[in-house]
Amino acid sequence: MGWNRIQRRRRRGWRTAIVEDYELPMDADEFGDAIMPLYQERWHQAKALPGVNRLIRHLHDHGVPLALASNSIRKHIEMKISHQQGWKDMFSVILGGDEVNQGKPSPDIFLEAAKRLGLDASNCLVIEDSPVGVRAAKASGANVVAVPSLQNQDDHYLIANCVLHSLLEFKPDLWGLPAFSDWVQNALPIDPLCIRGLIDEGIAQGACTALSIVAEESSLASLPDQVSGVFLGWARLQIQGIFKVAATIGWDLSSGTSKREIKPCLFGDINNCEPMEQFQMMFVGYIRELPSEADTSEALALHEEDEKIAQAALDLPVFSRHRDSPLLSEVAFDDEACCNAQAN
Repeated sequence: MGWNRIQRRRRRGWRTAIVEDYELPMDADEFGDAIMPLYQERWHQAKALPGVNRLIRHLHDHGVPLALASNSIRKHIEMKISHQQGWKDMFSVILGGDEVNQGKPSPDIFLEAAKRLGLDASNCLVIEDSPVGVRAAKASGANVVAVPSLQNQDDHYLIANCVLHSLLEFKPDLWGLPAFSDWVQNALPIDPLCIRGLIDEGIAQGACTALSIVAEESSLASLPDQVSGVFLGWARLQIQGIFKVAATIGWDLSSGTSKREIKPCLFGDINNCEPMEQFQMMFVGYIRELPSEADTSEALALHEEDEKIAQAALDLPVFSRHRDSPLLSEVAFDDEACCNAQAN
């Protein structure tokens, strides 16, 4: 049996499950061949998770060798990363699941990646988002940082050396790597994260107005699961204009399911917020991670220090320049687009 055919059989598991569960009139290989073009059409739309580009560029600039090891076949990996600026040149090693005997959760792919880097796996740090990837990395002897893609299944990641809600929380110096030096007055500039929807209620709380919002469903869907922490940015209310905003963004796992929670506070001279007034928010900075509290309301609470940092940072050019973004213009509001909303 040829090598390509062996690899093809290895990847049939999830495809077979879908074909059988939905009683599709095709076999697993036919199903895979049918859906792959649909994936490929959307690869150019895929965006790196918050903190990924920052970390890759930082380590590359400091001469730290990087490897990309994925269960995807090599051809598909290269097609995907061709849409991410600079990635192909910044990774010393790119390794696909079709280039090793067994994919994750076998350690083969990480052992081979370390070998190609000229290192022992025990001297490597692996960052993973999947349970099978964490298992594979630990089996290779590497240290592992997990950034879970499954928000309500933390127990699947407990074998990792460290579990983070977001890669924005990652501190390379804790792992013997060069420290970041890109924070500006206790705030980290990030690629903009946008949400939109309707205001349910606004309550004055000292120097800010806490909002209860109804976020547009498609807006929430575009927000990566690994967006977690305290953020700062700009908010445009359809009637009252543009304001500084700070918000906690996280997950409520108290009911056994994962529910996205966004708790924004606006700064400035704000009149009573009109119920169902449309809003646009653009978060352009990161302040801190959320604590792992059993009490979700406590974990998502905005601290007085967060408010001070946000208000001061948003006066700096690196953050204030986003105030004039077209995404916050009056014409960005669309009645039809805001109708499909989901409560938070």
